[in-house]
Amino acid sequence: MDQLKLAALDQEDLEVLSAHIQDAVLTVADIRFLPKEKKAVFVMNRFVWDKKADKRSKEHERRRSALAFTQVTDMKAQNIRQDAKGLVLELLAVTFEAGEDPSGTIQLAFAGGSSIALQVECIEAQLSDLGAAWATPNLPQHDLS
Repeated sequence: MDQLKLAALDQEDLEVLSAHIQDAVLTVADIRFLPKEKKAVFVMNRFVWDKKADKRSKEHERRRSALAFTQVTDMKAQNIRQDAKGLVLELLAVTFEAGEDPSGTIQLAFAGGSSIALQVECIEAQLSDLGAAWATPNLPQHDLS
């Protein structure tokens, strides 16, 4: 499969991007906020949902990917210990709450109730795979009860 490159410039685009990074895992050390550049960057191991498991091995794929948001004026974390650099976070969804058009808040929701809120002037995001895929026998599952 070719490497994925997506851009999001509106709420509908962001929903597509969110679907591609659902169940990505990253550590606190993989998160960067660059206030002078108005940028937030998240480097993650993305689960490849758009490819079925290998028929023989039953293995799925993960890829190292970077998610970057620009036009970010503030970033706040909730229930994330920023000194715990090795803490693994599992990304569940990325959503947008509109403010005064076109600004608003991009929410990154993680398993366990933690989240990151990005105050943005507008939606401007880019997702890029950084390299080759690797196999994983683990299929993400969620307890919906």
